Amino acid sequence: MPALAAVAFFAACSFDYGDRSGVSDRDTPDIVMENVEYVRVRSWEIQARFLAELAERFEDRQIMELRNFSFEQFENQGEMNAFGRAGSASVELDSLDIRMDDGVRLEVESEEIAIETIRLEWRDGPRILLGGSEEEVRISRDDGTAFSGVGFRADARLRTWEFTGAVVGTYVHEDDEEEDEDGPYADEGATE
Repeated sequence: MPALAAVAFFAACSFDYGDRSGVSDRDTPDIVMENVEYVRVRSWEIQARFLAELAERFEDRQIMELRNFSFEQFENQGEMNAFGRAGSASVELDSLDIRMDDGVRLEVESEEIAIETIRLEWRDGPRILLGGSEEEVRISRDDGTAFSGVGFRADARLRTWEFTGAVVGTYVHEDDEEEDEDGPYADEGATE
């Protein structure tokens, strides 16, 4: 099993919460950090980098709440494949599932796709990205594809995505193969 290391850099950290009377320990962060950078490394290669203006860690609930969250995901030889941002995010520390809220934009270079919505959830174990059942998700590509729908679900392992509700817009499909000037059947039935 490859070694997994993580490095976190932060500009300020606070442990003084003042008067805590009437406040549940579950509602008070154990650690508050500002201007956080978290780097996830596996086998000496950076896998992902997360940045946040503010991070609050709740040990009892095993959750980290982030404000003005952004991330970059890297693939082979440190090449960035995906990046995104959200107004806020919540990370489950045990599962690494992430809920992103308050305006989300993701761009995946390998798929040449951009996704925008109010809220998205990333389930790390099954590698699934989910939109809310009622929230509209907009998808666009540089080729002119632009559409939106509700009930968005994407499976990163299978490289598939779907909507369970209504979808409107334009999907552009480009053929990978060049066709002859006379069409795909130009040579059929030809005589000399």
